[in-house]
Amino acid sequence: MVYAYGLTAACLLGLGFVLQQHAAQSAPLADLLSFRLLLDLLHDRVWLAGIGCMVVGQIFGALALAQGDVSMVEPLLATNLLFAMALARRLSGQSLGWSGWAGVVLLSGGVAAFMLAGRPAGGSRAEIGALRFWLVFGGVLATALALVVVARHLRLAEEPPFLAAAAGVLYGLQDALTRMSSELFGAGGVMAVVTSWQPYTIVALAVTGLMLVQSAFETGPLRMSLPGLTAAEPLAGIVCGVGFLGDRLRLDPAALAWQAGGLLAVVAGVVVLGRHPAMPSGVRPADAGPRGGGDPRGEG
Repeated sequence: MVYAYGLTAACLLGLGFVLQQHAAQSAPLADLLSFRLLLDLLHDRVWLAGIGCMVVGQIFGALALAQGDVSMVEPLLATNLLFAMALARRLSGQSLGWSGWAGVVLLSGGVAAFMLAGRPAGGSRAEIGALRFWLVFGGVLATALALVVVARHLRLAEEPPFLAAAAGVLYGLQDALTRMSSELFGAGGVMAVVTSWQPYTIVALAVTGLMLVQSAFETGPLRMSLPGLTAAEPLAGIVCGVGFLGDRLRLDPAALAWQAGGLLAVVAGVVVLGRHPAMPSGVRPADAGPRGGGDPRGEG
């Protein structure tokens, strides 16, 4: 059931991302990196449909995380780009072509290679101390913050990959905390969940990640943002899974080589598919302009 839940989640997430980007690209640039952006998008039915798909996808993702380890589920969620590709192809009328098929093979083959070589399995968190937990937790948050800072020092048209990657990092951390919350629920029921900090942190991460990814969708084509988002989430999730959830991967040299090759293939497939002509590529006229006096955000 883990695979069924994971792939269903990936399908809904991919469809949701395409619909969200379609709506967000016409949002006011003055709302970039502001929670006002979400309030503006609430009036758009297409965006709401995309959010609906994403929410249901997150529910299926939570079900997968409740039955499987983060290091197992995250590569499955990375296949959301395949489903985004299918919808984008239908909207654009572009054929898949050799590059599209190459991306499909790299992504699906990379997921399969990682799963078969790593054989992810849950371990005991008893041996993981508080220091290790907070070092990994803080390091993941710092990585997301660093990506946002880098984005803010770039031209408007160059920001989407970094903002989307920052959102992906937060989503990966959110997935790890979702796994922790499901374990709390299994051990102590609803009261154990509502009296813990993890669910509230999940909400904060989800809203912040949503604002970042909508800002990325707003300022550039889907092909610039979705690859970074899709690649960063499983990588961050796996780091969290191994770092503080006790997940274990096979560590013999051959297994490590296949795992590394599988992850590289996933990232390469994400990049190839993200740059495919079928992905929406509408660019706002303001995107080409540098920051400064003519910045459309109203900063100058």
